[in-house]
Formats: sequence, structure tokens, C-alpha cells
Amino acid sequence: MTSTNDQQIDVLNGLISTTLDSANGYDEAAKDAKNPQFKHMFGARGIERRQLAAELKAEVRGLGGEPKDDGTLLAAGHRMFLNLKNTLTGSDEGVIDEVESGEDYIKEKYEAALKNDSLSGPVKATVAGLYERVRAEHDDIRDIKRAFKAKPASGAGAVSGF
Repeated sequence: MTSTNDQQIDVLNGLISTTLDSANGYDEAAKDAKNPQFKHMFGARGIERRQLAAELKAEVRGLGGEPKDDGTLLAAGHRMFLNLKNTLTGSDEGVIDEVESGEDYIKEKYEAALKNDSLSGPVKATVAGLYERVRAEHDDIRDIKRAFKAKPASGAGAVSGF
């Protein structure tokens, strides 16, 4: 394995960890959400993020590397904090706020990877395709959060069709 491959594998494994953290965060959000439609959406997004991680793992294997199989300890600690926070606040708006924060983080990680000069053209193309999916989901959550912030206090249940 070449040094270039090692660098690419490191970048991809970082994305795998971040993407798995995101999947686990969505699983937690699905548990914490009160609205059944949010529960469903978050559960589906957790599955989608695991699919993204699987695609990244295939890239790592193609480069002769060993893909990561778990997220980070930092994310696990963050999820524990979020669970405690949500227990205290108990609102879908709080869950959406935290999901959007996680979406900002994963989007930034993919953007940084795309700027990394060690990625070959084909690997960068794969990451760019995955980034477009991450960006679209980020924007969707951002829009849901904005709808929550814009809703009147008496309309607690209606947000963008939810």
C-alpha cells in the first residue's frame, strides 16, 4: 500500500466514523422524537447514513485498507448528553436543534475531505456524490428547524406537513 493510499484511507476512515456517528445520532433522535413522522424520518436517515458508510467502507477496501466499524467516543459522549438534555426538555424542537447541529458537523467533515489534495479523482468523485446526499439532508433539517422557529406558539404540532 502506498503512502497516497494510506492518506486516502485515513480521510475515508474519518468520514466513516463521522457518518456512523451521524447514523447513531439519528437513531437516538428517532427514540427521542415525539412526532411519529419525525421518528420515521430519523429512523430512515439512520439507515441511509449506514448505507453511506458502507459505500465509504467499499472505497477503503478498494484501496487495500481496513475500514472503521464504529463511530467516535466523543460522539457517544455527546449522545449521552443529548439524551439527558432531551429528557429535561422533552420537545421535538430540541431534538431538531440537535439533529441540525449534527448535520452541520457532518457537512463540514465532507467539505474538508473534498478539499483534501490526497484524494485521487475517483475517490474524490465518490466522496462528492455522498456529500451531495449529506448536503441535501442537511438542508432539509435546516428547513424543518426554520419552520419550527417560525411557527406560532399555539401551533405546536404543525411543522412543514409534520
